[in-house]
Amino acid sequence: MKNLTLPCLAACLSLLCAAALPSHATDTGTSARFDPRQTFAPFAYPQPATAYRSASGKPGPLFWQNHADYQIKATLDPVSRKLGGSEVINYTNHSPDALDVLWLQLDQNRYRKDARGAFSDSFPKEFTDGYTIASVEIEDTHGHTQAATWVISDTRMQIQLPEALKGNGGSLRVHIAWSYTVPGEFGGRTDVNPSKNGEIFEIAQWYPRMCVYDDLRGWDTAPYLNSEFYLEYGDFDYSITVPSDMIVVGSGELLNPAEVLTKTEQQRLEQARHSDTTVMIRTAEEVTQPSSRPKQGGTLTWHFRIQNSRDVAFGASKAFVWDAARMNLPAGKTALAMSAYPVESAGKDAWNRATEYLKASTEYFSKQWYPYPWPVAINEAGTAGGMEYPAITFDDKTSHGSELHALIAHEIGHSWFPMIVGSNERRDAWIDEGFNTFIDIYEADHFNHGEYAPKRDSEYAPASGSPGDQMAKVLADAAAPSMLIGADMVPEKYRHPVTYFKSAYGLVLLREQIIGPERFDPAFRRFIATWAYKHPSPSDFFRFMESETGEDLGWFWRGWYQHNWQLDLALQKAAYTDGDYHKGVDVTVANLDQLVLPATIEVLYDDGSKQDVRVPWETWQQHRSYVIHVDGTHKVTSVSIDPAHSLPDADRRNDTFTMP
Repeated sequence: MKNLTLPCLAACLSLLCAAALPSHATDTGTSARFDPRQTFAPFAYPQPATAYRSASGKPGPLFWQNHADYQIKATLDPVSRKLGGSEVINYTNHSPDALDVLWLQLDQNRYRKDARGAFSDSFPKEFTDGYTIASVEIEDTHGHTQAATWVISDTRMQIQLPEALKGNGGSLRVHIAWSYTVPGEFGGRTDVNPSKNGEIFEIAQWYPRMCVYDDLRGWDTAPYLNSEFYLEYGDFDYSITVPSDMIVVGSGELLNPAEVLTKTEQQRLEQARHSDTTVMIRTAEEVTQPSSRPKQGGTLTWHFRIQNSRDVAFGASKAFVWDAARMNLPAGKTALAMSAYPVESAGKDAWNRATEYLKASTEYFSKQWYPYPWPVAINEAGTAGGMEYPAITFDDKTSHGSELHALIAHEIGHSWFPMIVGSNERRDAWIDEGFNTFIDIYEADHFNHGEYAPKRDSEYAPASGSPGDQMAKVLADAAAPSMLIGADMVPEKYRHPVTYFKSAYGLVLLREQIIGPERFDPAFRRFIATWAYKHPSPSDFFRFMESETGEDLGWFWRGWYQHNWQLDLALQKAAYTDGDYHKGVDVTVANLDQLVLPATIEVLYDDGSKQDVRVPWETWQQHRSYVIHVDGTHKVTSVSIDPAHSLPDADRRNDTFTMP
């Protein structure tokens, strides 16, 4: 998710700019703050290796994962703002355990006045009544159905089963009837918001959803406070009934275009499937024309299907302009990029380019990391700011230019994290947000020959200076939380600097400084492919990258993820070997704080030439300072460490030594 509100951006900039440089001794070979025994102690992974999750970071021989298929029928009344429906969940228990209860998520209860989440930040001023659950029934494999007993606790519902659901493949069907009032713009991730030609409904977290039962915690029932989601995978077949003048865009493939589109719109949609440029399905002029709908009055039912997904969402409005273009994916496959937005969002520097941005970013991510798996990718414009769901994103209707490009690339980038790689956003937001921000950095470099490069926004390095210099200030803030802390425990002030920026920058360090792209990129691709449509833990990622790249990285996981340790490399001395510059120069480099990283020393000579020497991280396993000999036959003018400012060095004043 991306939040582009000015207060959030201001908080991020304030944090990055306010921290003062720490004071360090720069003339000794030791520092009380750096202890190699602590930095390089054996790393204790947060989750143990078991038969379910191997020490290599891959699913183990006994790995299992439960499965949930959904059939949903819902009706939206835009006048009352009521959404009601019924669903059938086909739930399969692949675990070895018999389950005597089921747990479901009721995220609309987050908007109740007594919701736990209402007390987790500034107290909201608007509320709804949350869900009304009309009935819950359990159907066994023989088709016998009986009413179930259920208990609602905040945003969770426990269903007490009349008979325990057997493990190792036991299944049942849950029938639920429900309704709720769609929240206004205060809904944040899901809402109804105004536009010139009618209200826009952004519908998400809209049906009761299965909690995850896994080998890490059993039922993972963390309530919905403000952090995001952890969901089971399955197939979805859902239908949305709305007034006939509304357009619906939703996760997955539209199965009945002949019933809900005019013949002209059907023809244009087919044209878009073969076009690399944007095709208008419904133009701005047609929005107010009754002829742009196949019937007048009454309702239409839009029928969608998506497979191997963890969720579905949809947008609905009579105000939508609609366009689309073909996406070219690996192995000769194609899919549709589509955008739906109100006329006031149109513009050559605004949503007129939305499908172009969506197409380009999805194609890039597919080629670089893992193929996009679904038949459509949709941008829907509203006030949700930026929120991701499988095959559809809700993006700010007022954005334009580089901001809109970054927003669209980030939100569709969530297709890979966490929609394909299904990490636990409720607990480990740094995985989906940070990993997604990481792949966005290179997408920005790639798009249209760097039109909007480099990526510099509220997610990544928003202030002045290099990303390394900005990150040094984040690390210097003693109040900043570590990444391994629970997502709900991260104050808003630190959400972007830590969950997005620090996590993404950590992968940049791994790729560009510690491992190298030639080993990192294949390993990262294999991580995505290995854990596609599964639930990796932080330890699975740590172990996988170590095993696949051949690097012992426990020191980095500890310093960067478990702690907010700082880096302070210093050049303490440079002298010609035996006093003769023809024999080279001896450079004394020291590590003055608890974090270590590999670094580059640059030696400049009086003839204008220079020489780089790489200092590996292993240097610091037994040393606090170290003398490095650099061959050369010219006089040296200066020696610098990390001259490109690629690292988050806390004190740049001790990074250069000028020869006398």
